Amino acid sequence: MVVAYWIVAVLLGLLYLFAGGRKISQSQEQLAPMMGWVDTVPMPVVRLIGAVEILGAVGLILPPLTGIAPVLAIAAGAGFAVLQILAAALHLSRGEVKETGLNVPLILLAVVAAWLATAF
Repeated sequence: MVVAYWIVAVLLGLLYLFAGGRKISQSQEQLAPMMGWVDTVPMPVVRLIGAVEILGAVGLILPPLTGIAPVLAIAAGAGFAVLQILAAALHLSRGEVKETGLNVPLILLAVVAAWLATAF
């Protein structure tokens, strides 16, 4: 279970560090080609989402690695599942059914990460 957790946590962590880093560092115009929804969400909210993604990635890795408050890894996994459910709802509300294709596996990986984190 521990090895499986680290595989899932590192994959999710890298993905969310990358995505969150882009959201907090790039302009709306730079983000728009890949994230069409940024035109309907205020940039401070986009930046907040990016910060949450980065903090969640840290929450998946550091607590189990250090042994300090490992329950935070469960919270990070659950938080990512909620984040992706909300993202899928946003896409569906915009009529972007095709764009929810990545949300579903990310929800599943986040739930798996939260479940596997119970091993710590």
